[in-house]
Amino acid sequence: MSTPVQRGNDMKFVAKSLFLLVSLGAILADAQSFQHIVVIVQENRTPDNLFQGLCGPGRKLCPKPYNLQNFGIDKSGNQVPLVATSLGAPYDPDHSHGGFVTMCDRDPATNTCRMDGLSSTGCQSGNCSFTFVRPSDVLPYLTLARQYGWANYMFQTNQGPSAPAHQFIFAGTSAPTTSDDAAATFVAQNPQHGPGSGCLAPVGEYYWIISPLTAPAQYPMMNQVPGTLCFSHPTMATLLDNHVPALSWKYYSPGVNSIWTAPDWIQQICVPDSNYQNCTGTEWKNNVDLNPAHVLADIGACNLPNMTWVIPTGQNSDHPLPNGSTGGPSWVASIVNAIGGSACKNPDGSSYWDSTAIFITWDDWGGWYDHEPPTILSLPNAGQGDYQYGFRVPLLVVSAYTPRGYINNSRHDFGSILRFVEHNFGITEGALNFADARSKTDLTSFFNWNQPARKFQLIPAPMGAAHFLNDNSPMEPPDTD
Repeated sequence: MSTPVQRGNDMKFVAKSLFLLVSLGAILADAQSFQHIVVIVQENRTPDNLFQGLCGPGRKLCPKPYNLQNFGIDKSGNQVPLVATSLGAPYDPDHSHGGFVTMCDRDPATNTCRMDGLSSTGCQSGNCSFTFVRPSDVLPYLTLARQYGWANYMFQTNQGPSAPAHQFIFAGTSAPTTSDDAAATFVAQNPQHGPGSGCLAPVGEYYWIISPLTAPAQYPMMNQVPGTLCFSHPTMATLLDNHVPALSWKYYSPGVNSIWTAPDWIQQICVPDSNYQNCTGTEWKNNVDLNPAHVLADIGACNLPNMTWVIPTGQNSDHPLPNGSTGGPSWVASIVNAIGGSACKNPDGSSYWDSTAIFITWDDWGGWYDHEPPTILSLPNAGQGDYQYGFRVPLLVVSAYTPRGYINNSRHDFGSILRFVEHNFGITEGALNFADARSKTDLTSFFNWNQPARKFQLIPAPMGAAHFLNDNSPMEPPDTD
């Protein structure tokens, strides 16, 4: 693994290269592009678990055109019907990297996941992975999928839980440095002791690291010296900052020192104080907002930046918290409705609705069964395949230029979102040289610029923006793992 000096040299070289690429890309930008991109990240679900309602009466729409299956295969080879549960059911299956290895049950002859490694014990009570959420609990999600775009084959990039997943969504990698990413050396798990990750991690905290030299085994990266877990490499924010002209961005998340607040892992953004207790960087202060509901206020005040990441509170995350988490569908609908119903105008006179692309995805599979095996990028101990790709997660794409009921059958991952951001803003696709370079798609097929902008229709939901703006209850973390 790289030393701090090597990390600094990596960063300087890559920053210079990225500046040249971004400047060139700006010249080549498409005439037709969005002025705003919003990525809404929810927690821990699969298509088979969350979107069975798309199948319709008698399941006439499944498995085609919607690739959803209502049964799983357990480790004994038995078909196990998925049991209906509420969105707030407090069951939390294993979704560590080890959980991925178990569920995948890789066939060494073909290097593919058999998807049959789980036990079906307890399924009749719903207390296992073989469940699906009642459609009535997620009607706003179903409405969005039917009115806009749905991906049948969206996979999380990493084979593990939330903390590394958020790094891939924000930065294209969970590796400590650029050279570590090239060597397929990644943070594979959430921090061992929970809150206190990244640059502000306390002494004694550690990450589990995976690399081709050790896989499937992992080894600890210990924060024995403060700042050891403060990483140094470019992120999507780097590309936006270096764009000519610079592009604005904001990251909304419920708390500093959180595994879901991806920017606090990055030294150049956090700029920790000498005691590693606080982030002091200008970008941190200007671009990281520690109250997710502020995204609704900023949209209402016509302050939507070019690029936005939105992480929910625990109450609105879709994660099966011990006390249930049911606000997610309304939370997501409130953001979409705020953009779609906004009276704000851009400098060119266009509306927020006509100029915004919204991507709604889930950060990891959460341990729930899904029947579709991921593509593994390499043989074991031979490269990126020891940690890429992970299981399917839902992806909804919403815009005025997304055809109604569009279903996409290409294979995407979090890197595809990054490639779309690059493409949209005239940045060379793959410029980070992380997951964006390894991905094969850029999500542009979800948009038809030859059709007139669609008129926005309100997404019905039990709770609206006023609820979230006026909710003064303590913000829970998106995940309790």
